Amino acid sequence: MTSESPLPRGLSEGWKAVDRDDFHSAERIARSALREDSSDPEALRLLGDSLFYQHRFAEALAPLEEVFHRAPKRGTGHRLGYCYFALGRFGDAESVLRREVELHPDLVNAHNLLGIVLIRQSRHAEALSAFRRAVAIDPRSLEANTNLGNALVELGRHEEAIAFLEKVVELKPGLAEARYNLGVAFHNLRQHDKAIAGFRDALELAPEMTYALGNLIRNEIAICRWADLDEHLRALHERLDRRTTIEDPFTVVAVSNSPQEQRSCAEAYVKDKLPVRPQPLWQGTRYRHEKIRLAYLSADFHEHATAFLIAGLLERHDRSRFEVFAISFGPDDRSDSRRRLVRGVDRFIDVGSHDDAQAAQLVRGLEADVAIDLKAHTHGARLGILAHRPAPVQVSYLGFPGTSGADFIDYVVADRFVLPEAHQRFYSEKVVYLPDTYQVNDAERRIADLPVTRAGAGLPQQGFVFCCFNNNFKITPQVFDIWMRLLGKTPGSVLWLLDNSSRARQNLWHEARARGVAPERLIFAPRVALGEHLARHRVADLFLDTLPCNAHTTASDALWAGLPVLTCAGGTFAGRVAGSLLRAVGLPELVTEDLTAYEALALELARDAQRLGALRSTLARNRSTHPLFDTDRFRRHIESAYATMWEISRRGEQPRAFAVDPAAQT
Repeated sequence: MTSESPLPRGLSEGWKAVDRDDFHSAERIARSALREDSSDPEALRLLGDSLFYQHRFAEALAPLEEVFHRAPKRGTGHRLGYCYFALGRFGDAESVLRREVELHPDLVNAHNLLGIVLIRQSRHAEALSAFRRAVAIDPRSLEANTNLGNALVELGRHEEAIAFLEKVVELKPGLAEARYNLGVAFHNLRQHDKAIAGFRDALELAPEMTYALGNLIRNEIAICRWADLDEHLRALHERLDRRTTIEDPFTVVAVSNSPQEQRSCAEAYVKDKLPVRPQPLWQGTRYRHEKIRLAYLSADFHEHATAFLIAGLLERHDRSRFEVFAISFGPDDRSDSRRRLVRGVDRFIDVGSHDDAQAAQLVRGLEADVAIDLKAHTHGARLGILAHRPAPVQVSYLGFPGTSGADFIDYVVADRFVLPEAHQRFYSEKVVYLPDTYQVNDAERRIADLPVTRAGAGLPQQGFVFCCFNNNFKITPQVFDIWMRLLGKTPGSVLWLLDNSSRARQNLWHEARARGVAPERLIFAPRVALGEHLARHRVADLFLDTLPCNAHTTASDALWAGLPVLTCAGGTFAGRVAGSLLRAVGLPELVTEDLTAYEALALELARDAQRLGALRSTLARNRSTHPLFDTDRFRRHIESAYATMWEISRRGEQPRAFAVDPAAQT
């Protein structure tokens, strides 16, 4: 840190103060020197560095900028670039850091920071080059190997990433972050046992490590590995209650029955992931459009559950009143679903190569009146786009069953069953109630016209077939206990589950055996195309739902295919979705209030073929007459909701909760 030439005694003492981390003394000495000569580059450098090391980045800018442009020395550009980075000025940071690595090409930390800045601009391929240069300069650099490994993870090149992340573990076995990063890579490869080992190791080294406990639980429930789950869940709930941890809201929604816990988790997560709130792009401009402009944002405009649900709505929006844009930041899988979505909107725009600021600028340039985020905290989400406030009205809908916890999201779309009025205080957004159900459905989803037989599905010809096609992570030990008791009390019955992974299959067979049930009574259905999947529901007898996280799209799939769904209403949005759907299709009697009633009704239905047959007949009639699958009815209601949000904003009023009139026509 010292100058290459002799310094005045005062400045020399200042640099010694920096060396011993006495930054306040260094700042005092620098300011004293600048009173004598306000342009002294060494005094400016000392002031900038002392402020930098105190994390006073905004104050450090002016002195560091002056010395960088007048008399740059090794490291000055790195510190200036970091200040810009910390303040969210990524373009300025990039410019300075590129100049720094040009002047000092062997400066590892400058290459590292340049790569991080590029990552924040969603320019992962360029970032990869910066990190590779850093590793080439110093192959033993912990930071460079970590950043390169994490960048490869971001690009989906997980197997390549592991070599660099394992190198960090080798270089510093006691570094908890290294174990955590390795766990993330294995999680993305669906190598859940190795991911669990990584997160366990991280927690042993750093028991309070942010995100590690939630990720450990997420991988345990993904493969139904329950040996230590109760202990880990107790720890998670305790930490969330004390607010001593930050966890991914998606994991918490899957395991929590507390809407308050979910809100505090989401708010902490947003604060951690988006610490700097950018200047709003929309600042009160009143657009003069003939039509209300809707911008739907998602990573799921491809073969995905969200796309299956929403495609019909996008196509049917009233084009005399609305313009519809799709802002996509997910993969183009070149599927029929993707092509249908592209055709179904007025403009389909891929912003996958844009950073959040650029994507937000694009939404602002479209003059979108209402921006609807379909992701919130699900995989591939980019809430950072709406953090720039590109639209006057910003809405969370469909993808995430809970609060976003983001102060820049104005509304959440719900219904009175999934989100009772008493729960509004657990939402950072204002709640908009739709009349029937919050969930849109596509009445044109095709059920394959195939001859489906039990034998062809791998099921026994005789006996009752309980079914649950939910993802494995929703299956809890408590619900599984009930299922095994039902099998025990229903001779010849089987449980038909979705085959998500060989490890989950083996673990569930083990859990069944431990409960006195022959493993072969658990039968696993392979993944198939949607039409074929819908068709095979016909050979099941009853869909058994999960708790605390219900079936969502899987429940509407079953009901669309004619299979009755039995659910238990939980305490959160995620635990009340199936109940909302059943009420909207005229089968409220299949919504139980506790697991005791759920188990009792399941057993009654398994023993009473006439009663179950009557429910099937009711469902077959109601499918075409009740609101659940009436896409046009739903369209009218949600369009009324969007129009009301727009009117409130147009009048300059603050967002407020409201309910859509069931007779609403836009």
